[in-house]
Amino acid sequence: MIYELEDTSKVYELFEGWEETLIYSCLQKVMGKIYVTDVEDPKSAFAFVGCFGFFAGEPDKELVREKPEGFVIMVPQNEEWASLIEECFPSSKRVTRYAIRKDTKFDKEKLKSILEILPEGYEIRKIDSEIYDMCLTSPVTADFVSAFKSKEYYLEMGRGMVILKDGKLVAGASSYTRYKEGIEIEVDTVEEERRRHLASIICAALILNCLDEGLYPSWDAQNMNSVRLAEKLGYEFSHEYAAYEVASESRTH
Repeated sequence: MIYELEDTSKVYELFEGWEETLIYSCLQKVMGKIYVTDVEDPKSAFAFVGCFGFFAGEPDKELVREKPEGFVIMVPQNEEWASLIEECFPSSKRVTRYAIRKDTKFDKEKLKSILEILPEGYEIRKIDSEIYDMCLTSPVTADFVSAFKSKEYYLEMGRGMVILKDGKLVAGASSYTRYKEGIEIEVDTVEEERRRHLASIICAALILNCLDEGLYPSWDAQNMNSVRLAEKLGYEFSHEYAAYEVASESRTH
């Protein structure tokens, strides 16, 4: 049986040393959940938030097999966990993701200079109640807010900035997730507005906003384009890691 773990302190050691803010979100009970097969003395754990899941501790086939509904990106702590994912979900796609250092010292003046290249006719706005609703109208922007359990919770805990053109949302950067000390950044631009530096501009705006509040704007990269954008903003690359994209129709048999 799979159980949701209420006392997350019981699995701190299983995730020790894993610098991933989505795991922090789950352990701190800010958002997301921890699943185990033994609530009294867990030897294995699955931290799940948004569409990301992280397996730690002793490899447990039952924990892998009981996949949450929908598309999931599974991140194994080691190759033993990876082998279990491949066994349970043979149609899963192994991908390489890119971790970014979590101790960036940002150059605020450089970030402010990026804001100055905002093209005429474009406007930067914080994600408020009105913008939140706009985000949900498109799959490009829904991830800015959709991992939060409610609109009210996002407006309390989330942080986000968008760019509007003629009243339409064309780019944004937001907290995909939140943990006590900061956020994990999600950024996207609508197809027809790409290559106009809007991603750089809106990320700079969000990073500055976070720094003003004493929050850390964490970054994890899906591809090398994301790594290059992060480096432009002052981040430093850390290392590659493996993950598995498991489609909603995947089966364990």
